[in-house]
Amino acid sequence: MRTPIFAGLAILAAAGLSACSEKTQDNLEQTGDSIGNDMSRAADDAGAAIDNGLDDAGQAIDSGADRVGAAADEAAADADREADEAKRDVGDTLQDAGTDLKND
Repeated sequence: MRTPIFAGLAILAAAGLSACSEKTQDNLEQTGDSIGNDMSRAADDAGAAIDNGLDDAGQAIDSGADRVGAAADEAAADADREADEAKRDVGDTLQDAGTDLKND
């Protein structure tokens, strides 16, 4: 009589361990999925942060290039104005010299 009871208890224990093992396996799979999702989300967030940083850097470079271009254009315009003024000064001086030669 004892043997069938022990055999029944052994079967129940094995069934309990099997059910526990399945729960553990399910929990382990859920944990693995959760870790995978967290890592994927973190990688996506890092990628987005890098993209945003590169976009900001590109905009800063573009803005800097625009300012350099504007400064170069302004410098060229200033140089043209100075050259025109120098030409007028030389022309005025030559006219004055010509007038002085005529009067002598």
